[in-house]
Amino acid sequence: MLLRVRVTLPDRPGSLGQVARTLGVSGADIVQVVVLERLGGRAVDDFTVVWPGAARVERLLAGLAAIPGVRVDGMWRAIGAPTATGQDAELLAQVAANPADGLATLVDAVPGLLAADWAVAAVVPVDWASRSGGGTAAIGHASWRAPVPPRLPEVTPLRARAMTAADGTHHAVAPFGRAGLVLVVAREHADPLTAAGFHATEVDRLAQLVRASAVILGDRLDLVGQPPVTA
Repeated sequence: MLLRVRVTLPDRPGSLGQVARTLGVSGADIVQVVVLERLGGRAVDDFTVVWPGAARVERLLAGLAAIPGVRVDGMWRAIGAPTATGQDAELLAQVAANPADGLATLVDAVPGLLAADWAVAAVVPVDWASRSGGGTAAIGHASWRAPVPPRLPEVTPLRARAMTAADGTHHAVAPFGRAGLVLVVAREHADPLTAAGFHATEVDRLAQLVRASAVILGDRLDLVGQPPVTA
C-alpha cells in the first residue's frame, strides 16, 4: 500500500539520510520526498512510500522514533500516485479545457494532490455560524470517497485555513470568493495509522488552486448549489 509519512527532523547534514535508511531497512520503498518547512534548525518532510500490506507499521514507527531528534507527526494511507506542485498547472489546464465540468474536475483531483481522503465543494449559508447545530450547506460536487452526507466543519468566516474536528478528522478549507462557495478537503483518522493535519504549505497550495479555478470558471460558480431552471 501507499503511505504518506510526515517527519520532523533536525535540519542538518545526515538527518535526511538516516530517515531514508531507516525507511528502507524497515521495508519501505521511498517514491517521493517533499520538504514542507525548514525553520529554526528543524525541517518537516513528507515521505511517500510503498509499504508491504502484510507488514505492521509499528515496526516502521519504532525505527523512526529511535533516530535522535526525529519525530513522526503522522502516517496515513495515500490515495493514488504521489503528485508534485508541477502538476497543479496541468489540473488547471483541464479545468479550463472543460469549464462545464471544471468544478468536478478540481474536487476529484484535490484528494490525490494533498494525500487526503475526500473533498467537497459546498455553498455555505450566510448565517451558518448563527444556526443551532450548524448550517446546512448545498453540495456542489463531492469526490468519490466523501461520506453521504459529508461531515463538514464550521467553515465561517470563509478564509483558507486548516482545522481538526472533534472526531480527529483533519480539514483544509479554501473559499472561492463567490456566493459562499468553499472547497473542503479531509484526512480521516484510522488506527493504527494517524493522519497529520494539513500543513500551512498545503493550505497555501489548496488556496492557490481554488483562486485560479475561480478566475477560470467565473460566473459558472454562482450557479453551484442552485436548483436547475425548468421550463
